[in-house]
Amino acid sequence: MTVQIAGVASTEFGEHPDSSTRELFTDAALEALADASLTPGDVDELYAGNFIGDLIDDQAHVGAMAADYLGARQAASMRTESACASASSAARSGAQAIMAGDADVALVGGVERMYAAGIQEVTDALANAADNEYENKAGLTFPGIYALMAQVYLDEFDVSQEDLAEVAVKNYENGVTNPLAQRQEETSVERVLDSPPVATPLNLGDCCPITDGASAAVLVSNSFTEEHGIETEVSFEGSGQSTDSLALQDRPDLARTRAAERAADQAYDSAGIAPEDVDVVELHDCFTIAEVLAVESLGFFERGEGVRGAVEGETAVNGRIPVNTSGGLLAKGHPVGATGVAQLVEITKQLEGRHPNQVDDSTIGLTHTVGGSGASCVVNVLRAGGE
Repeated sequence: MTVQIAGVASTEFGEHPDSSTRELFTDAALEALADASLTPGDVDELYAGNFIGDLIDDQAHVGAMAADYLGARQAASMRTESACASASSAARSGAQAIMAGDADVALVGGVERMYAAGIQEVTDALANAADNEYENKAGLTFPGIYALMAQVYLDEFDVSQEDLAEVAVKNYENGVTNPLAQRQEETSVERVLDSPPVATPLNLGDCCPITDGASAAVLVSNSFTEEHGIETEVSFEGSGQSTDSLALQDRPDLARTRAAERAADQAYDSAGIAPEDVDVVELHDCFTIAEVLAVESLGFFERGEGVRGAVEGETAVNGRIPVNTSGGLLAKGHPVGATGVAQLVEITKQLEGRHPNQVDDSTIGLTHTVGGSGASCVVNVLRAGGE
């Protein structure tokens, strides 16, 4: 059983003071269903990624809430949670349900409303993705955790803060032409370096913003497309998911994300491809160092050479391996529960040839989403050519 992507949608990312969690998810879901020429009544299973809704928005049981408000009460519904990889887990779960023959139509997506609380409350909520005993109680937040990873990386390899800033410059530039992005302004290495320090060596310009937003995709079986005359252009080709130590202190190498390496290997094997076959990538760049570690974990660069992508233009829209043509988390924004499917939306648009930063002749795309500091990771592979 093969899995086709029949429709995709994302809301604008940014501050949505007049929209509730259920309204944001429903907006994205209805648009994705319309893109697929389907209705809520066609959905067999619904997977909704969400991480901190019960902590800052007083809303748990998000799967049932989403199905109820959408008008898909007949669907089996579930909230998926894997920190920032929650929506990627939703997409993987929906694809697995179809491949197992348990569903013909799976609505997968995610939602987060982070502006519902102040920055301190959001920071505390996000810290639930770290190790409470060994990190939170020691005063670490995620900027500090990724700063430790960055310090080790900069010490181990011939890399500077200026090199990390090039990642932000590239992604901010891509965000300018993405109408859904939260940040739509270019930056420079100098501006990133002059932005307020957050946790050495990371400055504010190295960090993604908190965001409200939702994303959704409609996955269907090939038998369903044939029976209902639905034409699709993109297939869900493969997936991988893996885990690492929750706390940094238990990892043998802080400048390496082993869960991502294992998830990537699984995804490549299931899709029958190699890293060099990938044409376009949306990956987890919550901080500039995260993109550097990701391109190495995914096999696009050798260890210690990941910054070359942004510095030398290899990860630019017209580069050897375009990365985060949407602007990534740095510019597009990071509504944590929605990010993974938002990446899938961007890759689907690339493979359909309708992306604002279109990569010519792209046929294979990849998404990579990390939970926490790399304790979990999901990698999904898409291919142009549907039913």
